[in-house]
Amino acid sequence: MPNKAETSPAKLRLKAFLKRIKIMNTTENSKQKPVNVVAFAFLLTAFLTGIASSFQTPTLSLFLAQEIQVSPFMVGMFYTSNAVLGIVLSQILAKYSDSQDDRRKIIIFCSLLAIGGCITFAYNRNYYVLMFFATFLLSLGSSANPQAFALAREYADYTKREAIMFTTIMRTQISLAWIVGPPLSFSIALGWGFEYMYMVAASAFLLCAIIAKALLPYVPRKAVVPLTKPDEVAGLPAKNKKQSDKQSIRLLFITCFLMWSCNGMYLISMPLHVINELHLSERLAGILMGTAAGLEIPVMLIAGYLTKYLTKKSLILTALFMGLFFYIGMLFAEQTWQLVALQAFNAIFIGIIATLGMVYFQDLMPGKMGSATTLFSNAAKSSWIVAGPFVGIIAQIWNYSSVFYISIVLVAVSLFSMSKVKSV
Repeated sequence: MPNKAETSPAKLRLKAFLKRIKIMNTTENSKQKPVNVVAFAFLLTAFLTGIASSFQTPTLSLFLAQEIQVSPFMVGMFYTSNAVLGIVLSQILAKYSDSQDDRRKIIIFCSLLAIGGCITFAYNRNYYVLMFFATFLLSLGSSANPQAFALAREYADYTKREAIMFTTIMRTQISLAWIVGPPLSFSIALGWGFEYMYMVAASAFLLCAIIAKALLPYVPRKAVVPLTKPDEVAGLPAKNKKQSDKQSIRLLFITCFLMWSCNGMYLISMPLHVINELHLSERLAGILMGTAAGLEIPVMLIAGYLTKYLTKKSLILTALFMGLFFYIGMLFAEQTWQLVALQAFNAIFIGIIATLGMVYFQDLMPGKMGSATTLFSNAAKSSWIVAGPFVGIIAQIWNYSSVFYISIVLVAVSLFSMSKVKSV
């Protein structure tokens, strides 16, 4: 009989060889998938995750008020808990995913968790079970969207295709989902019940898992080792200029944080303001959100084009002025046509910051694209921590329309902070 010590290395070599063959076959299969099929799979994944989000976020305050029957303060605390869990869990998952070989498995895992969260919301009416358990599942599950964007960028780089334009087109799918999602979610929730609405959202996540398994490509992970340290990058600003950049980064973070806080407070309070205080149609809230999302798409494209002629700072300042007009208008708008017309200002306000905010951070932090992107993302996520309690406390003491006064003040402060950011 052959010696065990002699056969063991041979077995190891054979095992390694078979593993390489498996990886090569998987990679070859990814390459052989028609480009149109892969592109369609990515776009559909972005759209479906956007649909699921646009079903849950706009109707959550109405769900908590009508189905769970909690106070405005408890509604606000629910949003805060949701935001904190989302920030912490998504960062942990993102770090873990970067060490995994196949990002598709992460997308499938997140989608399955989100399905569990949607089912819990559909059939459970205990505030604390929803606040901790269901939100935990959905916080992890919502990471399916950024994981899909990460896989799309890796696929574009690996196949030497245009990455920026493809990512931009994927981003428009989110806005497109928010055109369809809010009106549809309100129609289903108010017509058939919240159980059906959450099960539709669960079906969207199920389709995402199927697409990830069947159509999304496998992309081999490649470790990228920087050739130079950040301080050795050519053209790095001098020490005093670094200090100026850091100050601008802080001020830009404050600006984005305040802008997203205003938007968060609007999304929470607007449905209840329209229904309970203006006594307008219950479906109007979904129509308003869908209208704003539809107008954001051309705003994004136009803002990107205008950067050839105008500075990003001037465009963001324009967005802030539009936000100021929007929230002042919300104080006086009482009719349906007035609320719909105001969405043009809201679309400019949100569309520009959603397009140029991340780019501005990246311009201020050359060589640190990951940190820059994370800062912008955290500004948006952390805004919900403030938005929830603010709406709850203000509505508890006064009413939901009073939230717009606070938004006006916050936009004014963000105008001041943005004016101090250096132009890039």
